[in-house]
Amino acid sequence: MKNRFSGRRAFVTGGNSGIGAAVVSQLAAQGAEIVFTVHPDSAPLSGQAAARPIPLNLADLAATQAAVTAHGPFDILVNNAGIDQHAFFTKTTIADWRNLLAVNLEAVFATTHAALPPMQAAGYGRIINIASEAGRGGSRGGAVYAAAKGGVIAFTKSIARENATKGITANVIAPGPIDTPMLRQAVAKGGEKLLDAMRAATLIGRLGTPEEVAAAVLFLASEDAAFITGEVLGVSGGMGIAQ
Repeated sequence: MKNRFSGRRAFVTGGNSGIGAAVVSQLAAQGAEIVFTVHPDSAPLSGQAAARPIPLNLADLAATQAAVTAHGPFDILVNNAGIDQHAFFTKTTIADWRNLLAVNLEAVFATTHAALPPMQAAGYGRIINIASEAGRGGSRGGAVYAAAKGGVIAFTKSIARENATKGITANVIAPGPIDTPMLRQAVAKGGEKLLDAMRAATLIGRLGTPEEVAAAVLFLASEDAAFITGEVLGVSGGMGIAQ
């Protein structure tokens, strides 16, 4: 297991905190060489021997495509980065929509568009996109975020269809309430009642951890998942069937 990804190169967006940091850590621990993105305004990171951070504003789609091309080719692509804005839809603006869609959906287009041709040429690739249970069931106070994540799901299924015979799999992970900085920011605004509601929305009755999501990412990136493509794996404590 220690060298399960020896010789594999991975590109991970949003690898400096939360789920992304757990993915980078676990992939590196199992032998992968990793390039991961951090927002240009983030504190500088030194990375580790097998993991190189690069500053990138994912809303800049041309720069995102160029970064994947410049640092590639990659065997594994993990689109993890995401942003949210908790507000009822009528309280949002067109600028809000564009920003949420750019980071949560269009950046997935950009990285995939750049990563796919080398994967096709090599006859091998693993694409894992982090969506959300909100993309399957909607989100009260997060309509645009949910729409973007629903788009990620549909897009990933389409990429799976187009590349299944080329040795490339494409799958989605749909986390539920995971204890990440983004969730904690929402709780800071919404209060402990919001946190209680998140726990209650799962069958298991607790928040998930970034490491639990990362474990699912590594499974889908591995040879153990070679016959799995176009699927949505909920890592949500049973949230999808809790209601």
